[in-house]
Parts: sequence; C-alpha cells; structure tokens
Amino acid sequence: MSAKALDKTPFLMTAPGVIFFIMLLGVPMLMTFLLSLHSYDFTTGIQPDWTISNYIEVLGDPYFHKIFGRTFGLALLVTVICVLIGVPEAYVLAHLPNPWRSVFLLVVLGPLLISVVVRTLGWALFFGGKGVLTMIASGLGFGEEPVSLMFTFTGMTIALVHVLVPFMVISVWASLQKIDPQSEDAALTLGASKLTVLYRITLPQVMPGILSGSIIVFALTASAFATPAIIGGRRMKVVATAAYDEYLSTLNWPLGAAIAVILLVVNIVIIVSYNKLVERRFAKVFE
Repeated sequence: MSAKALDKTPFLMTAPGVIFFIMLLGVPMLMTFLLSLHSYDFTTGIQPDWTISNYIEVLGDPYFHKIFGRTFGLALLVTVICVLIGVPEAYVLAHLPNPWRSVFLLVVLGPLLISVVVRTLGWALFFGGKGVLTMIASGLGFGEEPVSLMFTFTGMTIALVHVLVPFMVISVWASLQKIDPQSEDAALTLGASKLTVLYRITLPQVMPGILSGSIIVFALTASAFATPAIIGGRRMKVVATAAYDEYLSTLNWPLGAAIAVILLVVNIVIIVSYNKLVERRFAKVFE
C-alpha cells in the first residue's frame, strides 16, 4: 500500500462518523442560527428579512441578563457540589474490596437507569407543600406550616445535583482506574503521609477526570430543561425554559433561536476558558 493511500486512511475511517455528526447536529444548529437572524411580527409571523435585532434584544434586556445569570450561577454551584461529593465518593469506591465495590458502584450509578423526568417528579413530591418534607418537619416538631422547596433555587440545585453527580463519579472513577497503586505505596514507603500522597500523587493523576466531569456537569446543568421546568417552574426560569417559552408560548421562534445560540456560545467560551485555566494552574503546581 502506498504512503499516499495510508495518509487517506484516517480520513476515510472517520468520514462516516463526521457525516453523521454533521447531519444530526451540525445542520439543525445551522438552521437554528439562520432562524435567529429573522425578525418576528405577532400578526404575520416570521419575516423574510435578515437582522440581528434578536441578539440585541437578548444582550440588552435586564430580564434576560437575570435569567442567564441564574442559569450559569446554578451551573457553577451544581458543579462545585458535584465535585465535593463525587470525587471523595469515587475515591472511596475505588478502594473498596470486592464485592462491595461492585455493589456500591451499582447503587451510585443506578439512578442513571431511571428517566430524569421520573426522578425530578419524585423530588417534586418530596418538595411539595404537602409532601414528604412537610411531614418530616411536622414530625420533628418544626410546626404545622407547609415546608416547600418547589419553585426555589435551592430545590433546583438539590434535584440537579442528584441527577448529575453520577457523571462526576464516572469521570473520576475512570481516572482512578489508570493510577498505578505502586506509586502510592512507594510514597508511603518513603515516609509520606496519606494526606501528602493524596495531594501530591493521587490528585494530579485524577485531575483529568475531575476536569472532564466538571465540564460535563456544568454543560448539562446550563442546558438542563426538565428539572428546572418542573422544580423551578415559571418563577425560577433558566435559559432553556425561557427559550422553550419563546418557541411555544409567544411563538417567537427567532427570539427563542437567538437565546439558544447565545447559550451555546457562552457555554463553549466558559468551558474552553475553564479547561485552559485549570490545566495551566495544575501544570505549575505539580510540575
């Protein structure tokens, strides 16, 4: 086989996947972007003109500023909590003996087998004014007044952490499986404390898992729809529910498309910046 033919092999092998990706994701995204460049009239519908007025409206309206701020604030908070819960959880799971390791790993990942809508409805029953939370508060003597976390930022945070923490555990677990146990044993043999081994040996090797898990959790939270729509409702709108309302309530599809495009762009910018920042910081600390 000639060298020229060998050079084409990677492209030929990846071509089906690239074409499938473009058709499944690239074309709808392009259509959404083109739709966002049209204006809308409440009497005649989508206009055939080309304009950036939808982007000017979203970027200049304090109403949308508040929604975007809430969305990315929620994404940041959920990501931090998932890191604080998921990293120790994955570390403990990795050091459990069999068969307990397999049992507890199944317990942690089991919620992924259940629809996110079903899990969120379960939290709605728990958070409701006459739900389990109110009964527990009454049983503990905190009064007979209903205790509800529905339509609150706290309720959305708890529900999203429950939904997304398994993704953090999976990412960190995958990194922990690549660590050579002999490196930790060697450090302990040379007199390092367990805390030093954890900080100087384990943490740097687990950072790729923490980074990838954080990106996954942040992106999924920022674009989440079902959980914020059910728990947050119209009182605690996020970007996804705002775009949904523009599409189906006011029928202003161009404005909804502009909101979706801005969400995607901001999400990409934050994730890429975070990736570079973390890699640069830990490269200096652990080199």
